[in-house]
Amino acid sequence: METTLFFPIPNPPLFVSMFLIIYFIAYFIVFRSWSPKIRPEASSCLISLFHGTPAVFLATFAIFSDQNRDFSSSNTKTQNLVLDYTIAYFLTDLLHYIIFFPSDILFIGHHLGTLFVFITCRHMVFHGAYAILSLLILAEVTSFCQNVWTLATARRYDDELAAKVYAFLSPYFYAFYSVVRGIFGPFFVYRMAVFYISGRADNVIPRWLWISWMFVIVTAIAVSILWISNLWNELFKEKKAKLEKKL
Repeated sequence: METTLFFPIPNPPLFVSMFLIIYFIAYFIVFRSWSPKIRPEASSCLISLFHGTPAVFLATFAIFSDQNRDFSSSNTKTQNLVLDYTIAYFLTDLLHYIIFFPSDILFIGHHLGTLFVFITCRHMVFHGAYAILSLLILAEVTSFCQNVWTLATARRYDDELAAKVYAFLSPYFYAFYSVVRGIFGPFFVYRMAVFYISGRADNVIPRWLWISWMFVIVTAIAVSILWISNLWNELFKEKKAKLEKKL
């Protein structure tokens, strides 16, 4: 028997409303004194904080409460709840990018691809949540560090505390992110690909769909690795410049 959560399960519009309310509170209250140029990004970080870490715990609970879990198992009610929660977050953040950063094709494309994967898993094939939520855990386990780092980065030139947080957190965040996205992520995707290529999921997840999922996932991981590689490169340049000044 599936383990269920001990609170009423809201429908997706309520999740979207929740994230919109958090965004408005962030934009008009929490970050009201920040520069208009960085307030939207800071507000996006706040809704990400309310999604990322809770999603890790919810997804972990949803996965381990399903005793029949595998890459082609049917979605449980709890797993569908987490899928709805994440779909609502990405819809809200996509709206943020369309309004404030319409030229940021990379992030808009990332969000559209992610929504395609989650929506088809949730509303089209009703299978595969184990795989998708496992990837969600790997994607969001670094979320708290990343959002704190992003907020510190935005203010590091005009706020001494932000500069200290940025300098302290950067190497640890980069290392954590590199291990998750560069080792654990690819390893899990490899296992996922082996299972789907074997054809054991073809009767519940059409081949064209899981191939599409794999394309989105592999692309996202590749972009993540490229992003963190560039950050490491910038960090080494900063360290080198500081050493040269001391000499």
